[in-house]
Amino acid sequence: MKKQKTNLVLTIVLILGTLTVFFPLYMAVIIAFKKPSEMTNDVAGALSFPSKWSFSNFTEAMKVTDFWHSLGNSLLITIVTIVLAILIHSIAGYVIGRGMARKKSFRFIYLYIVSGMFVPFSILMMPLVKQTAQMGLGNRAGVILLYLVFYMPMNVLLYSGYLKNIPMALEEAADIDGASTWTTYWRVVFPMMKPMHATVAILTALGTWNDVMTPLVIMSGTGQNTLPLAQLNFQTQFGTNYNLAFASYILALIPILIFYIICQKQILNGVANGAIKG
Repeated sequence: MKKQKTNLVLTIVLILGTLTVFFPLYMAVIIAFKKPSEMTNDVAGALSFPSKWSFSNFTEAMKVTDFWHSLGNSLLITIVTIVLAILIHSIAGYVIGRGMARKKSFRFIYLYIVSGMFVPFSILMMPLVKQTAQMGLGNRAGVILLYLVFYMPMNVLLYSGYLKNIPMALEEAADIDGASTWTTYWRVVFPMMKPMHATVAILTALGTWNDVMTPLVIMSGTGQNTLPLAQLNFQTQFGTNYNLAFASYILALIPILIFYIICQKQILNGVANGAIKG
C-alpha cells in the first residue's frame, strides 16, 4: 500500500510537471499562428485555436529580426563558445581535479574559481563594458571571451567532479607505457569524459543562446545582433507585438531543441555517472 501511494504521488507530480511545461508551449504556438485581430482578453478566446493556420507571422518575424543574419551571429558565438569551453575548461578541471588529491593549494584554486558562480553579472557589467571597449573587444570576440569566463566556474566544477569516475590506474598504466601527461590526457582521459562534454555543451549552449544582457551591453551599436537582441524589436514603449514575438521565439527554439535531442543520451549518462560515483 505504501508503494502504491508513493507511485500515485509521483504520477500526480509528473502530470503537473508535464502540464506546467506543456501549457506555455501550447500558448506560444497558438499565439504565433493567430492574427492580431484574434487576440482577445477572455480566457476562452486566448486558449482557442486560430481561425486559420498561417505562417505569415513567421515570415514577418524573420524580416523584422533580419533572421538569417541574427541566426548566423548566434550560431557563431554559441558554437565557438562551446568548443573553446570544452577544450579549456576540461583541461582546467583535469589539472585541478587531479591536483587536489596531491596538494592542498589546488583546493584553494578550485574554491576560488567556483566562487565565481556567486558573483552577479550586474556588479561586473559596467567595468566589463569599459574594459572591453578599451581593449577593442566590444564585438563578438569579446562576448565569446566573457562567456568562457562566466561559465568556467560551473564547468570546472562539473569536470573535476566527473574525474572521480575515471580510475587513476588508467593514467598510471599510460605513464608506465611512456606516455606524457599531455598524451595521457588527450588519448585516455578526454575521450572518457564524453558524457560530461555533452552536459557542458548543452548547459553552455542554453545559457549562451538565450542570453540578452551580455551581447546588449558589449555589442551595442555594432549592428551585430544575436537572435535574442533582434527579438527586442517586438517590444516598444507602446506595447508588444505578441504574435510576431512568439513566432520568432519558436524559430529561435528549433536549433537549440535539435541540439538537445542529439546530446540527450550523453547528458543523461553524465548526470547518472556523476550521481552514482560523485
